[in-house]
Amino acid sequence: MVTIETARQLALSLSGTDEYAHFDKQAFRANGRIFATLWEPEQRMMVKLSLIDQSVFSAFNPAIIYPVPNKWGLQGCTFFELKEVREDMLLDALTTAWQAVMAKKSTQKSQPK
Repeated sequence: MVTIETARQLALSLSGTDEYAHFDKQAFRANGRIFATLWEPEQRMMVKLSLIDQSVFSAFNPAIIYPVPNKWGLQGCTFFELKEVREDMLLDALTTAWQAVMAKKSTQKSQPK
């Protein structure tokens, strides 16, 4: 079981990550891109994975880790049920999502020199 606070700390432990309000959720962003959101009342976390990574994580237990049930799920957004998921598995997924956003070009505009 992972608590909301533990999930938050796992996300924030990744270098360059900040937390901010995104609509009615807390979002975690690095390199100008969201890679996870907390769904506090539902006790779950959405992690933005590639479709391949989504299928790998979901294969562990599709009752605990599964695509978000709408168009976002088709883009890799994956729910992790915090009451059931192991902490090391959530950290692995968060790290995978964080690495993907860090590999993309920064969305921040460069300043003229």
